[in-house]
Amino acid sequence: MKTAIESLCGIHADIKVLITALELPVCDWDDKWIDVYLDNSVKLLDICIAFTSEISRLKQGRLFLQCALHSLTGASSNKFVSARSSLDGWSKHVGSKNPKLENCFSVMESLARTLDLPKIKNSSKGKVLMRAMYGVKAVTLFVCSAFAAALSGSAKNLKDVQVSETYLWGETFTDLQTFVNTEIRNSKNGSFAVLKEIEDVVTGVEKLYPVVRDGVGVGPVGDEELKKCTLDLEKSTEKFAEGLNLLGKEVDGFFQVVLTGRDALLCNLRVGGDVFDQMRTNHRLDGQAVR
Repeated sequence: MKTAIESLCGIHADIKVLITALELPVCDWDDKWIDVYLDNSVKLLDICIAFTSEISRLKQGRLFLQCALHSLTGASSNKFVSARSSLDGWSKHVGSKNPKLENCFSVMESLARTLDLPKIKNSSKGKVLMRAMYGVKAVTLFVCSAFAAALSGSAKNLKDVQVSETYLWGETFTDLQTFVNTEIRNSKNGSFAVLKEIEDVVTGVEKLYPVVRDGVGVGPVGDEELKKCTLDLEKSTEKFAEGLNLLGKEVDGFFQVVLTGRDALLCNLRVGGDVFDQMRTNHRLDGQAVR
């Protein structure tokens, strides 16, 4: 998923390069193009915020794992009770719903309903730009949908983006999307396989919990089993933390790319508006001078 989000950053950055290459300044944009860009960007920012919220929630859940592991390394007579309580807390935490992430699916549904871009007339450069934005939007929906399904642990809301067959890349896009979405839907625990670090932690907890629950540790065999399960969970927890940190950085990077693109457009609109107002003022003063 880290690579997928990283690719989105590159694609959205390429749009800005394309605008420059087309020599199509914002002041020449049709109002509809601007509305589409601004509407899409604010929804993408909402999606990024939802992803960041869920990543932060998962990081908080890691504290339960650390508490459980810390309890098991101690000499307290209640260490199994304490560890079991922490593992129960982890399971309850990861099984709860994140309202922001749940709302994210409705935002993507709204984006999908407006996938078709406005018709362009009398502007060949405008047509190129709108076709490019169509492709970017389709890929963004595909990646974000898979990412949201992975974070939620459920493929229930996984979206199949329908693209027009008139595009040369349409068939390839559909084939890739079908392959990825099928893998997610057929994976263990819904879509946990997409975020392998989470799946490894879940497996580690499932192995350790019955050992802790039964209070193993009174004999040589029990001690060895406890030690192995604890070490496995400790390793998977570390990788889980690393994966979340890398994922969080990529989501933050994507947020910044979308935000800077939106800010640049608004800035250009303000500058363009100031220039236009100044031209009108100069024209009016010239007219008064003539009279």
